[in-house]
Amino acid sequence: MTAMDWRKSVVYEIYPKSFNDTTGSGQGDIKGIIEKLDYFKMLGVDYLWLTPVYESPMNDNGYDISDYYEVNPQFGSKEDLQELIEQAHGKGIRIMMDIVINHTSTKHQWFIESRKSKDSKYRDYYIWRDGTYDHPPTNWESKFGGNAWAYDQQTNQYYLRLFDITQADLNWENEDMRRDIYEMINYWIDFGVDGFRFDVINLISKGEFKSSDGPGKEFYTDGPKVHEYINELNRNTFGGRDVMTVGEMSSTTIDHCLKYTNPERNELNSVFNFHHLKVDYPDGEKWTLANFDFLELKRILMDWQVAMDEGGGWNAIFWCNHDQPRVVSRFGNDETEEDRVLSGKMLAIALHGLKGTPYIYQGEEIGMTDPKFDRIDQYRDVESLNAYSILRDRGMDSGQIMDILASKSRDNARTPMQWNDSEHGGFTEGEPWIDVPDRYGDINVTRALEDEHSIFYTYQKLIQLRHELDVLTYGNVKPYLMDDENLFVYTRTYEDENITVIANFRNKEVPYPEKVSVEGETLLSNYDDRKNVLRPYEALMIYGQGK
Repeated sequence: MTAMDWRKSVVYEIYPKSFNDTTGSGQGDIKGIIEKLDYFKMLGVDYLWLTPVYESPMNDNGYDISDYYEVNPQFGSKEDLQELIEQAHGKGIRIMMDIVINHTSTKHQWFIESRKSKDSKYRDYYIWRDGTYDHPPTNWESKFGGNAWAYDQQTNQYYLRLFDITQADLNWENEDMRRDIYEMINYWIDFGVDGFRFDVINLISKGEFKSSDGPGKEFYTDGPKVHEYINELNRNTFGGRDVMTVGEMSSTTIDHCLKYTNPERNELNSVFNFHHLKVDYPDGEKWTLANFDFLELKRILMDWQVAMDEGGGWNAIFWCNHDQPRVVSRFGNDETEEDRVLSGKMLAIALHGLKGTPYIYQGEEIGMTDPKFDRIDQYRDVESLNAYSILRDRGMDSGQIMDILASKSRDNARTPMQWNDSEHGGFTEGEPWIDVPDRYGDINVTRALEDEHSIFYTYQKLIQLRHELDVLTYGNVKPYLMDDENLFVYTRTYEDENITVIANFRNKEVPYPEKVSVEGETLLSNYDDRKNVLRPYEALMIYGQGK
């Protein structure tokens, strides 16, 4: 494919297990993605990001990789992946692979060899430390609950596992390990992959192994050699090639992300940060019920927008992914069909006017909602099941825990794509691996495509505008009314073009802001006309010329 300016691109994230099943297994597959390429062409996206499809025990839905070079048979074959890449390229669509190089599955051959002997070459591919049976090397906490060290009786040492017990952290201090990683990434580039999303890439450099007053994040987040390692990764793999990269950054800072993405540093193209998606975590606690803090949401988004713009960095901009609840249920209103559509469009317009690379998560473009499961046996996510056990052990009522999971679980995003109103939403002819939300009869692709006023066509128009208008790509960002409890307002300016975005986040009428001009061409709105007030969830994208 011919080179393109990746900054003008829009990425669509696919969670293959829940996307489209062509075999009746109840789980999606690569052929199911091939089957829907015309749908992506119609939507207008440039890249498809696939969450991991490598060989894996699937304890963390593919983020526990046991063989970097093989495709998990439940998704298909390597030939299927090759066909997907070729057919997507034929339609002008690129393929971005998800890769995890902070840790591997404990079923990976490296780890198996690592456990056999302390003298094995592969022992040093992982992080092993002494401790006693009752006292791990440090008190660091795993992000999935419990201590971050797992005891191995076979070799009488602990290995670091910042995530699940079956996900052992790699030792980036080991040059041979790094060389093997680079060789693997080059294999996939040569295979035809157009980009990489690097999972928790800012955790690869560990600092001192000391106990902490907290969970220990300060010892491994944006660690002492992380920029050195990513620069080396760039130089040995994708650097200078037509490959787009984005790093998932856990608990990171703006200063570090400016370094990760400044082109002169030769690290990554762009970064995900998640601070704006913790505005419904009171005191940083995820597993609790809370309304989102709108002023904090605006502050975080705009702090990052302005700082990354002024510092020459680049954001990935997004509301949803495979780890986050559905945005229309979270920051919008899914109680009635009218409110779901209005708030779904409003959220799309508010986000896609920002500077950075927009990411759309499967189903977001049709306004899919959280499933609101009411039984623990409906959940599959290891983090959610662990949280249920932890909260039960603390004495919390099971009904309250279920309400929390219904609001915060990663499974909210992982239910099957709703294609039509047939059984299981047209996802599978078998029994789906996780339940399909009850509203699939009303919320599905077929219905969205038939309705010219659906959320889908708002996303389609936003993608088109991103491609056409340089101001949306390169324009600077100026926020307004940051203390307003109802409105999210900002302008984008580039050369002689400007765009104003006004979004009413509330289910009530709100006066137009006095300090912001609303003169110009309405590029996009979620209402058919203009009134003298902003109606519930009303959003406008207004285009003007001249400074």
